[in-house]
Parts: sequence; C-alpha cells; structure tokens
Amino acid sequence: MIAIVIGATGATGKDLVQMLLSDSDFSEVNIFVRREVDITSPKLRTHIVDFNEVDSWKDELKGDVLFSMMGTTRSQAGGKKNQWVVDYDYQYNVAKAAAENGVEAIELMSSIGANEKSVFFYSKMKGELEKALAKLRFKKVVITRPPSLIRKNSDRVGEKVSLSVLKVFNKLGMLKKLAPMPTEQVARAMINTAKDNISGIRIIESDQIRVLSSAI
Repeated sequence: MIAIVIGATGATGKDLVQMLLSDSDFSEVNIFVRREVDITSPKLRTHIVDFNEVDSWKDELKGDVLFSMMGTTRSQAGGKKNQWVVDYDYQYNVAKAAAENGVEAIELMSSIGANEKSVFFYSKMKGELEKALAKLRFKKVVITRPPSLIRKNSDRVGEKVSLSVLKVFNKLGMLKKLAPMPTEQVARAMINTAKDNISGIRIIESDQIRVLSSAI
C-alpha cells in the first residue's frame, strides 16, 4: 500500500509515520509538510508544500490511503479564524484533491464530541469537517475520535492539568470514555483500520480505538 500523510509533524502524526515506515504492508509513505523533517527511510517521500496553494501540488496526492492528522489549538493558531484554516480548510482541500486523483480511502483523526450542530466552536468545526469529507468520492472513510491525548514530552501546561484531573476521575470509575489515550494508540488503531477491507463510512469512538489498537 502507498500511504499519504498530512499532519506528519504533530504528536500523533509522528507516531503514525514511524509505524507506517516499519509496517511491511506499506511500500511507500508520502508526507506533505511545510519544512524538512528529521526522518529518513528508503520508503519515505517528503514533499515540502504550501498548504495555501494545494492546486499547485495536488497531482502529487496519489496513493491508496490518505491519513489526515492536522490540528492546532486556538492559541497556537492565533484565533478561531486561523484555527479553522488549519483544521478545516487545509484538510478538506487536500482530501478533495486526493479523492479526485482516485485515492480510495481516507483516515481522519477527528475528536471526541465532534458534532456539526454543537454550540462549541471546536466540536462544531470537527463535526463539519467530518460531514464534508464523508461527501467526497472515497470508497472508504474512517473517522477516528480520540479523547484527550497523552503526548510524549508535552510542555503544554493546560494539557498536563487536564490530564491529571481526568486521571483522578478515571481511577474513581468516572468518565471512562474520556480517559486520556497515548498518541501511539490512536496511530495504531488508524493503521489497523486502513488495512482492513471494510468500505463505507465508519466512526471510531474512544472505546473502539482501544480495541482496534491491539488488533492484528
């Protein structure tokens, strides 16, 4: 299989790429990034691109499955408008081009609580992206909705505090569906669903991610 990855420099994206490169079922891994990355492999093809100009490189989006892993925070992006560009526009534009090029499957990393009718900006944005991608010409659409992620060596203070609070509730048997999950677990589940023969549209919630991440 030939994999296409956007969002390869994020925490989960990095884990995903390393797993794809070590997986014998994938003969080639194409990553589309803004700048050079410190990864080497005979299977790796690195494309330095401008995500604001997808039309100028869309012909390179060819393969068997697109892994869409992009995402940012409002503070990192500098506001809701810029966050929408990264989380929605970039991913939708790349997915549309890939579908038009004949890529048959897409694996989207979304978020728990994604809902286009939500009153919360982030959940609404993720829900609207899910809905839009489902309408594209993919034979297989897998939407993975992880809970809070445990990132290796994270320096986000807010994230650390949130994870600590959730872990306390989890020990008390509460909010199990929201239990923090390592980025590696999400990446493994997405690769496993990419390799199965199930077509159509699927939504993978947190409890399913835990099962699928251990599937062979």
